[in-house]
Amino acid sequence: MIALDGAIAGGENFGNLLIDLAVLRSLSVRVVIVHGAGAQILRLAAERGIVLSDFDGMGITDEPTLQVSIDAAIRLTHEIIEGLATVDLRAAYMNAVIAHPAGILGGRDFQFTGRVERVDSKALRLLLDEGIVPVIPPLGFDGEGRTYRVNSDAAAVEIASELSASKIIYLTNSEGLSPGLPRQISVSETQELLKKERSRLPRSTASKLDEAARACVQGVPRVHLLDGGINEALLTEIFSHEGFGTMVYSNEYQQIRRIFKKDVRAVMALIRQSVKSEELVRRTRSEILEHLEDYWLLEVDRTPIACVALHVDQETSTGELACLYVSKAHENQGYGRKLMGFVENLAREKGLKQLIALSTQAVNFLQQKGGYREVGGEVLPSHRRARWEASGRNSRVLAKNLAS
Repeated sequence: MIALDGAIAGGENFGNLLIDLAVLRSLSVRVVIVHGAGAQILRLAAERGIVLSDFDGMGITDEPTLQVSIDAAIRLTHEIIEGLATVDLRAAYMNAVIAHPAGILGGRDFQFTGRVERVDSKALRLLLDEGIVPVIPPLGFDGEGRTYRVNSDAAAVEIASELSASKIIYLTNSEGLSPGLPRQISVSETQELLKKERSRLPRSTASKLDEAARACVQGVPRVHLLDGGINEALLTEIFSHEGFGTMVYSNEYQQIRRIFKKDVRAVMALIRQSVKSEELVRRTRSEILEHLEDYWLLEVDRTPIACVALHVDQETSTGELACLYVSKAHENQGYGRKLMGFVENLAREKGLKQLIALSTQAVNFLQQKGGYREVGGEVLPSHRRARWEASGRNSRVLAKNLAS
């Protein structure tokens, strides 16, 4: 599901986006396009001297605004279909959105603003089965022939849910995206972000994050927010693990799980370079297998990208944070802190009072990001202290007390 803001559909990079869509179709990726028309509605209203009651389908739509919206949206639909034809893609306009009036909200009649009631998914699948790209404007229709202005972000969610789409990609411009959004964020993290930061987010960003979270709850695995004005951003987001924009994912996309015997080779491969550079101590396969239950993997899209271990000494109620490593390609994205927090919660569940960590090169990270403090070797359990002294690595010892 490609959800285009009007500013992108009429922007300078649109020709490159059309080529990207042609690449997707050549790879047998089926695509549905839903587009907004906010920029076109604003421009047409200015030409006609009409004062809009709303332009993006989230506020009140009076009759003059509806007429401008219809004219601007249908014109843009035609331009998108023309553009798709230039890259040899067949496309068709489809009035697949059945809408009803939003009604009276907060004591105000929203008039011709609509909400999606259902989607004609059967008709859309017929087009997709024939290799035709459906193009859907931000308009909905009821059973009596009335037209309503609908928000394209919300419409994309309903259509994607009905079609069991693998993902929604919202393409907006830089003004519609808030700087500093994380590369990947879960549904629960998205909802928490909106609760705390909504007031400072651009309206477009908040809308898309709202709809992204709703889409994941309704079964769409991933939703991407992307600056459509940047060349090749679409293909980079789809075909690389790092991505280009912000991805909201349902919780199974990213997970921390125990390792199994079959994962030991992956763990050793993951930490190999770090062992070579003496960041981590060398571990043999048999050593990892002996303490298999201590090790955890963080996966992104089923690809191991980080690991950690928690070794427990029951006699002293102490846990050791060990083998903490994040692949170079995924550094500076918060995964190290996520794993530290995970280990802390795990240690508390086990009733531990303190965590220790030994490090040669990550002391500042553990102190600044994890709240560890440097201590002497006397805090180590006796058997661990003996290994520390015999290793010759001269690792520094850090500790963190765990609140009960």
